[in-house]
Amino acid sequence: MKIVVIGGTGLIGSKLVNKLREHGHEAVAASPNSGVNTLTGEGLAEVLKAASVVVDVSNSPSWQDAAVLKFFETSTRNLLTYEATAGVGHHVALSVVGTDQLSESGYFRAKIAQEKLIKESSIPYSIIRATQFFEFLKGLADISVDGDKVHLPPVLFQPMAADDVATAAGRIAVGPPVNGTVEIGGPEQFRLDELVRRRLATLKDPREVIADPNARYSGAKISERTLIPGNNARLGETRFETWLTQPAAQIPSANAPATGVGVATKKKESHAKAS
Repeated sequence: MKIVVIGGTGLIGSKLVNKLREHGHEAVAASPNSGVNTLTGEGLAEVLKAASVVVDVSNSPSWQDAAVLKFFETSTRNLLTYEATAGVGHHVALSVVGTDQLSESGYFRAKIAQEKLIKESSIPYSIIRATQFFEFLKGLADISVDGDKVHLPPVLFQPMAADDVATAAGRIAVGPPVNGTVEIGGPEQFRLDELVRRRLATLKDPREVIADPNARYSGAKISERTLIPGNNARLGETRFETWLTQPAAQIPSANAPATGVGVATKKKESHAKAS
């Protein structure tokens, strides 16, 4: 089966391509570096020839509200248009658990718009909403700094290993379209501030983490359960303590995003207080 992975050279995309190839599929990593640009349409017709599935794990290169919205709307429209012409039978997109509750955030408004376009298309689809990745815990601290302290809301949090995200995406990609949303998450629940505090400790990062009920997440006010998946979620196997022993945990991301799919936010939004 030919499966085209849009954003195939990124954190999730590269893992997904490798997993699909290991299972005998023709997995093609598509990105601007390989001559495929979903914003302009360059290379799409060629890469989608004979493709059965497209998995979109791409992300916007800019985090300004208007730019993010333009990226997801333009990219998704182009993908769906070219997929229809090529006869692609399954469009898979990676999104974020809690997206529909985070519309105060410009990034999540863009993800909502992306999901809407997919749902309204004629292409059979599966939307995967993932929780945050362990790999981005330090980055979440970085964008939540207020003064010299990290302010995070002490809400429930169920992050997962990026490798488990790729595994779940691969299984969904080779299966039949669900024409709906699948939630995926980690096997354990934590408090957001607690886990970031633990991660910084493993990195010997001295910053103090403050449990701040008024702190925002990616510019949005969140509730106790916004960031955790529902009861029917597919859960990864990798526990946090196990992940800490793996190579990925030894290399903290220098420019880590604030959500499971890799969103960075302007710092002034990330720690803005609720009015």
